[in-house]
Amino acid sequence: MQQDYATIEIIRPATCQRFHSAVLDFDGTISLIREGWQQIMIPYFTDLLCDTPQGRDMDRALLENQAREFIFLHTGKQTIYQCIAVAEDIEKLGGTAQDPQVYKDEYHQRLLERIDGRLRGLESGRIDPESLTVPGSYALLDLLRDRGLTLYLASGTDEEYVLQEAELLGVTSYFEDRIYGAQREYKNFSKRKIIERLLRENQLSGEQLLGLGDGYVEIENVKAVGGTAIGVASNEAERCGIDDWKRERLLGAGADAIIPDYRDLPALTNYLF
Repeated sequence: MQQDYATIEIIRPATCQRFHSAVLDFDGTISLIREGWQQIMIPYFTDLLCDTPQGRDMDRALLENQAREFIFLHTGKQTIYQCIAVAEDIEKLGGTAQDPQVYKDEYHQRLLERIDGRLRGLESGRIDPESLTVPGSYALLDLLRDRGLTLYLASGTDEEYVLQEAELLGVTSYFEDRIYGAQREYKNFSKRKIIERLLRENQLSGEQLLGLGDGYVEIENVKAVGGTAIGVASNEAERCGIDDWKRERLLGAGADAIIPDYRDLPALTNYLF
């Protein structure tokens, strides 16, 4: 069930009204190009779990819920971590797992088939970029930049695709060279490392950091250093209202406030500044 919170749901006050930097997630926070990725990953991973010695005798709905839980737990991390998790569960169910990269490659191929028309539409100009963003994204980015914040984009999607899709949506200029994504050598990248580095290089306290994201990981990482974390419980399919599944897990990760999108920018501005 979806609920439509008209404005911002405040859990606790912002830690600071003079933020220096903001770290934003990409998919589901700014971009909707990959909307529906869960409908690709969840059934695929459920099939993998069902096709194990123990899984063949289990209820599919139970295994689907198991897959959904670990997928969301790792949302915001590099995709490979979700693939590592499914490989581990395959082994627990008596199966023989392949290298997690195999699962990632197959998942990504299926996803690209789903979003190919969107990418082509953006490239040709047939699709308005605004229609494939979380509502109010450009106004939010303008607000943060005009307030003097340095913006960072950090995504669990492979960096080459993040760079391409950010360019197609026209948001690259907000972040300049501060766009980061997953690496083939996945241990070399994490949002936590990006956050630690930007704090160190700019000699900032955690309280000067603002984070926005729709995944568990980025909220947890921002809160771990003492920053303010806004949970974006975006209903990606309808581009309106709150996704209850996201909301509950973002609250569990420690979000300071929950918003559906950026339509009510005055309320968000009042909260932050």
